[in-house]
Amino acid sequence: MLPIESVEQESDSVGMVCSQCKRAVSYYHTTLALLVAAALLTLLGPLLFAQGSPLVTGVDPSSGKVNDTVTMAGENLGKGNVSAVFLSDDKTDYKATLIEQNEEKIVMKVPHVRPGRYNISIQKGNAIYIQPVRFTVQQ
Repeated sequence: MLPIESVEQESDSVGMVCSQCKRAVSYYHTTLALLVAAALLTLLGPLLFAQGSPLVTGVDPSSGKVNDTVTMAGENLGKGNVSAVFLSDDKTDYKATLIEQNEEKIVMKVPHVRPGRYNISIQKGNAIYIQPVRFTVQQ
């Protein structure tokens, strides 16, 4: 440890401060600010980027037959966000024909599938996303 006389000192409004201590405090503040910024970006980033993500919130009617018209309600469902809609089971995605599409709703025809319960899935880019809505195809 160096004696205090051999360390360059500066005077400020508080009194005598070691210049090495001043640099260390400045480094600490910079590092702390960067860590806080990274934590905020990590926590808030998904919320900021998710605002434009498509989301189906409901389907009307909730069941129907092949070729019936079904309306899906939600957010960000326009052509810029959703390129296709599917009824999906555990193995296959069955593409539906879109009749009408805007930011808040999509009207589709039920594709030729067997009777049963299906997930509503949407395609954005090259990815297909299962939505929190199900549709039942009747006989």
